[in-house]
Parts: sequence; structure tokens; C-alpha cells
Amino acid sequence: MLDMKNLLLFAAASLFAFTACDDDDDIVTNPIASGTFTVTVENIQQGKSFFNSGTTDAAGPGGSYSYTFNAGKGTYLSFASMFVQSNDLFYGFGDTGLALYDDNGDAVTGDVTSEVMLWDAGTEVNQEPGVGTDQAPRQSGANTGAEENGSVKLIADVNDGYNYPATAEVIKIELSHDGGTEFTVTVTNVSDGFAFQTPVAPGVWVVHNSGMPIFTENEASMNGLEGLAEDGANADLGMYLSDNSGYVSPFAPGVFVVNTGGLPLFEDGVPHLGNGLEALAEDGSPGDLNASFDGLAGITANGVFSAPVGGNGGAPIFPGDSYEFTFEANELDYFNLATMLVQSNDLFVAFEDKGIYLFENGIPVTGDVTSKLMLWDAGTEVNEYPGAGNNQAPRQAGANTGTEETNSVMEVNDSFTYPAIKDLIRVTISAN
Repeated sequence: MLDMKNLLLFAAASLFAFTACDDDDDIVTNPIASGTFTVTVENIQQGKSFFNSGTTDAAGPGGSYSYTFNAGKGTYLSFASMFVQSNDLFYGFGDTGLALYDDNGDAVTGDVTSEVMLWDAGTEVNQEPGVGTDQAPRQSGANTGAEENGSVKLIADVNDGYNYPATAEVIKIELSHDGGTEFTVTVTNVSDGFAFQTPVAPGVWVVHNSGMPIFTENEASMNGLEGLAEDGANADLGMYLSDNSGYVSPFAPGVFVVNTGGLPLFEDGVPHLGNGLEALAEDGSPGDLNASFDGLAGITANGVFSAPVGGNGGAPIFPGDSYEFTFEANELDYFNLATMLVQSNDLFVAFEDKGIYLFENGIPVTGDVTSKLMLWDAGTEVNEYPGAGNNQAPRQAGANTGTEETNSVMEVNDSFTYPAIKDLIRVTISAN
């Protein structure tokens, strides 16, 4: 007969055995969460008409000033500065500007004064230069002359009956190439050496591609040119040029990869893996990188995104354009993508090297994930001034034409300034 102690032990053991058997019958393994994800990659930059611009100070007789800028092949320089002893005349190149590179691709340098012309803004009736009461410094105030309602013309075509000094007796423009894509312009008021002396008023300059950024011959003055030409007031025109100048870049076709771990795209701080990242980062060619994923352990989905939404065939995305792609993944997967910042030598946008999780606590990650993106340098080609480098598309002569380097892949860290990621691109994820 069992005593009380043994009876209790027996009862506890029996209860444990019964409970264990009952639990075994009820065991349910939680399924791994999965879903279908759609990713949208948008170029959210604001389009700009010009690359760079600025304003200049005045220069009295014998005085000078300089300004420096970067510009790549195919660009032009335009400027405007009032001929002070006049009603609305200004100095400038032709309305399309001065080409900064010749037909051989060499930088234009030296004295370019022969390209400078004296223009009539067509906004105020001309008076005899150096005498008119509505000319500085004799006028009683800004914008006091008789309104003309004309158009911009070469003073030589106006036939107003007055004589004007030769351009080379008032202003001298010299252009130097400082190396790479950097230029310096020096403007000298040489009128102190001639009979007709006049200040050269504050002005503006702009680096641009084709087009007429400051004026169009035989058309009315716009965007603040009237104030500059009549009163040497460059603020309005300078603001217009500044608001429409800046770095803008397409994004090239790219790749995406979903994997269970590892570093299939690149490893931070390590030279590129020879897997096609160089071609993607330098030339926007994703094919080799995508092919490198074939048969790679842990890859669950991958592909190229190359056709802009609403477009036909592969192409870069410009401001306002987007790519979109879809894949399936589960909560064990990481996700990454890579797309070239085209106006660079070897820069690309991606998440950190391991990518990002697609699930958090079994819930799909959705929404805007742009804050997790980084601007990476592939370390394969020496960086040039962003948007001006002559080994950057569309200025480069061909693929893989820049100066080679053998650095590690890392977040970009050079002497140049780039826009913030949030001002360049947006990546959003939806899931179902």
C-alpha cells in the first residue's frame, strides 16, 4: 500500500505524462510569413534648365573681377553686364553663349573679348552715351527713361545715330582652364586707357547647355534683364538664373536581389567582387551583375528593372519618371537594389551591404524606405565634379573611359558636394 508521499509523487508523475501527451497532440508550427512585394523607384529631382550661375560685382575703369566654375564638354557660358553710360545697353556673348570646348573637345582659353557684343535691351529709348540725363550717374532714379517696348538687338543693328566705343576699349574677358573641368573668367574694365571711360555694372553669368538663358535676339527682354540693362540691378535676373540652375541626374536601369543572407551586391569596405558592380556603377549596365546571382546560394529572387513606368524599353529615369518591379519573399529574406547616379563616375544608390529586412515581427515592411538608402562609391573610377566630369554620361566618349582606381566600395566621401538622397530618389514598398 502506497504511503501519502509516494501517492503524491505518483499522482504528479501521472499528471505530467498526461499533460505532455495532450500538448503533443496540440502542437502547431507557426507558418513563415510571406507576401508579394511591389517596389517603386522614383526620380524626384526638380528639373533645371542650367547647370550653374552667379552674380558679379561692378568694375570701375582699370578694375577687374574673377569667378570660377566647373563645366563639362558641350556646355556654354553666357553673361550680361550693363554698359553704364547708356540707357539700356549691356555686354554679352551671342544669345546662345560661348562654347567652352572646341570641336576637338579641348577647353577654350585665352582672350575671348572678340566674342563679346554690345546689346540693346529694347526697354528704354537711347540717349547719347555718356550725356543722357536718364543714364547713370545723371538719372534721378531707377527706371526713369522713356519706355521703348522694343526687343533685344545688337546695337550695331539699332541705327540710333549715336557712336559707341569699341567693345575692346571698354571690357576685356579672359578665360583660363584650371584643370579637370574648372574654368576661371577674369573681367577687366580697360576703359581707363581710352577716351570714353565708364564703369562696368554688376552682372550675371550662367553655364548651360543649348538654348538662350539670358535673352533671345529680336525678342523682348525677360526675367529681370530690363533692370540689369537699365540700372545695373542684377538681383532679379540673378535670382531667376539661380532658381533654374543646379545638379540634375537621371538614374540608370538597375538590379534587385532578395536573399536569405550574405552580401550578393557588395561588401562595405572591400573592393568590388568582380560580379558586374563596376559596369552598373560606371555605365548603368546591370546585366552582368544580375547574371552573377544565377546559382548563387541563398538567392530567392532577383532581376533587372529597366523600363520606366509608361515607357517602351529600357531607359534611364529622368525627373518625374519611375521604375516598378514585383517579387515574392518571406520573413527570412533581405532585400537590396542598386541603380547608378548617372551624372557621376561610379556612384550608385543602394541600402547597406546586407540589405534591409522585408518583415518585422511577421508584418511586411511597407511605405517609404528612402531614409535607409545610401550613396555608394564603387571605388573603380576616379570621381570628377558631379554633373560636369567629362568621363560621366552623357559627355564620356564611351563605356569605361575614366581614370581607373582600385578602392573599396564605401559610402561616397570625396571633396565634392552631392544633393541629399531624399532630394534625388524615392523608394517605396507595398505588399499583399
